[in-house]
Amino acid sequence: MTGPDNLSQSPTVNRDEHDDSENGSVTLAVSTVILALRKKDGESQSSLWLPLVRRLREPYKGQWALPGGPLPSDLSLEQAAGSTLKRATGLVPGYLEQLYAFGDVLRTPDHHVKRDGGPLTVPAADEAPANRTVSVVYWASIPATEVSRTRVHENIRWFPLDELPVLAFDHNEIIEYAKYRLQNKVEYSRIAHSFLGEEFTLAQLREVYEAILERPLDPANFRRQIAASKSIIDTGKRVEGTRHRPPRLYRYDHSQAFSDQGPLGMYRAAEHAKAEGSKTQ
Repeated sequence: MTGPDNLSQSPTVNRDEHDDSENGSVTLAVSTVILALRKKDGESQSSLWLPLVRRLREPYKGQWALPGGPLPSDLSLEQAAGSTLKRATGLVPGYLEQLYAFGDVLRTPDHHVKRDGGPLTVPAADEAPANRTVSVVYWASIPATEVSRTRVHENIRWFPLDELPVLAFDHNEIIEYAKYRLQNKVEYSRIAHSFLGEEFTLAQLREVYEAILERPLDPANFRRQIAASKSIIDTGKRVEGTRHRPPRLYRYDHSQAFSDQGPLGMYRAAEHAKAEGSKTQ
């Protein structure tokens, strides 16, 4: 991903909005926040981790950053995000969704709106760089059954979400926002299931919720809430090779797959249903 930048400031009130002569170039990039459950050394509970890539050129040479880069002309946004994930992990996502577009004029750690309500730092005219990057960011999950197969490379490293270094550009803020959205979304969507394999136990599903929400959950209450959501189906099978009564195995109800993909996903689901209905007439 190239360095973010600023558009030139102009005092001319009636400047043609299509006149780019006073503006620097703007690059559209795609980055991906890739999340998976892993265990820290010596800990029994899983937590959220993500892969970062080491920058090999300036700016921020040697620092860690989210995987991504300029949008290729022959790929859609979603295809570019999936390609980024494939390069960083060697895998395909269990879940992929557009998170947000980040386009602050200067996307650096020392030029941002302070979270305590402080003022926006406005760069001086002679501070404006030649290029600016607007990043469309996706988030993705890797199923637990696939994590051990992730790509290994000297310039790619997995970090616990709660132990991140200072990253390049505004990537710390992007990850914090992804975490915030995930914690809210897990309450009403299927996203927790995407961190698991095709079949899972209720205890494994609860562990995902606990890792995302960063707090323990009462098993009995969790069981009732999941039953009320009707989002999982009993496979009729149980875990094999356990000493005590083996736990039941469940799977996600794929008939609900489109419901949490946002307005576009709901629109596509409706169009798909209409098309299928017309075939049966």
